[in-house]
Amino acid sequence: MPEITLKAARVNSGLTQKELASKLGVSSTTVNNWENGDTEPSLSQLRIISELSGIPMDFICVRR
Repeated sequence: MPEITLKAARVNSGLTQKELASKLGVSSTTVNNWENGDTEPSLSQLRIISELSGIPMDFICVRR
């Protein structure tokens, strides 16, 4: 499986940035920063993104 961007993982889960942010207890700006490569989610946040998207953590690319 090729690496999947955080944005693609979010879209695969059917969530908007705002909805994902709400599920993770962060702001939509934080999610936007992750998707732009400005910051990175924690491992626990990445685990939740993985569960929501159905994409294994090892395949989610957190750096641009």
